[in-house]
Amino acid sequence: MAKSLLRTDKEIADIYFRHVKTIYRVCFAYMKTTHDTEDAVHDAFLKMITASTAFESEEHEKAWLIRTAINVCKNALKHWWRKVECFNDYANTESRSIETDDTFDAICALPEKYKTVILLYYYEGYTSAEIAKMLRRPQSTITNYMSEARKLLRKTLGGDFDGIPEKP
Repeated sequence: MAKSLLRTDKEIADIYFRHVKTIYRVCFAYMKTTHDTEDAVHDAFLKMITASTAFESEEHEKAWLIRTAINVCKNALKHWWRKVECFNDYANTESRSIETDDTFDAICALPEKYKTVILLYYYEGYTSAEIAKMLRRPQSTITNYMSEARKLLRKTLGGDFDGIPEKP
């Protein structure tokens, strides 16, 4: 008999608590403010609740949520209201609820294609092959993005930059 795709409240809560920190970091890298990040995290988990996706493993579940969170953030950033809003209003807000350092801020300032790859590799521990599969790109493209991102980070943070955390 096929497993039901309906999840119990306990299953949803377990999935949420397993992955909320990761999804929050991914969304924060895109959205830059606590309020927008929280909205994106909420939307990503809501999509998981309403989707009829059967997860093969916890890793599949995590990869699916990361991909969904990235798409939610991209869609939010494309919204017409974002084009009208004044982003300078957010520049000096003290609304960040996670601590960041110069390295994380520099990573968040990278172009989208580099930022996502660096976050997934260094902060979430995925291999370049796993990232390639998740982002539906050739592995060579992912390794090129990582190389280019490192060059940009060295330029931003100093020539002798060695501040990206070691892969777990």
